[in-house]
Amino acid sequence: MPHIVICRDKPGALELRLATREAHLAYIADTGAAAFGGPMLGEDGKPCGSVLMLTTDDRAEAEAWAAADPYAQAGLFETVEIKGFVHVVGK
Repeated sequence: MPHIVICRDKPGALELRLATREAHLAYIADTGAAAFGGPMLGEDGKPCGSVLMLTTDDRAEAEAWAAADPYAQAGLFETVEIKGFVHVVGK
């Protein structure tokens, strides 16, 4: 079952996000687990979190993937929420 990962950055962490972005994108490309994703934007138009859909087989796999993300490893996120997802629109 696919899973949605919703990550909210810690306040004031934009520089950390920018510093680890290249490693984060390489991780996504290398693992091939993300069907789609991108940054959430704050009212100021700057990134403040991430949303990804993972094509994982189960929640434990999604949790492991999210924990190994360079953004998570760098301590960027204030919260990470993982939910099962049924992909209906945009297939």
